[in-house]
Amino acid sequence: MEDLGYTDYAWYGQLTAQKIFFVTRQKSKARSRVKARRSVHTNLGRVSEETIQLSGVKGRECPKPLRRIVYQNPTTEKVYVFLSNHFRLAAKTIADIYKERWQTESFFRFIKQNLKIKAFIGNSENAVRCAGCITGTRKPAENMCS
Repeated sequence: MEDLGYTDYAWYGQLTAQKIFFVTRQKSKARSRVKARRSVHTNLGRVSEETIQLSGVKGRECPKPLRRIVYQNPTTEKVYVFLSNHFRLAAKTIADIYKERWQTESFFRFIKQNLKIKAFIGNSENAVRCAGCITGTRKPAENMCS
């Protein structure tokens, strides 16, 4: 999962070549060509689904086609445009993967703001729990992890 503020088409190409899948949001000014359109069920929140090729000077850095899914949140009615190199997952799953990213972001923002932790000693849940114990604030960290 990648943040909307960070776009690196060459990296997208490298990930795809290594068979590593990604989900990101497409910037509004990104240039692309539509190679194929898929039928969509608008009652599921999808507005459109296409296979695209990034274009423009930077777009050439990702020579592989990507999947663009336009999804409208049925609750907020906000429209999201996702890019992925995974063509078999359901469109809703792609949207859910990106949503999961925001829950992770919120968790780490809470930890950094409330527990005064500058860096983590590892990437595992146990490393986060240990950091909470070291700062003497174990209880909030445990509540966030469970």
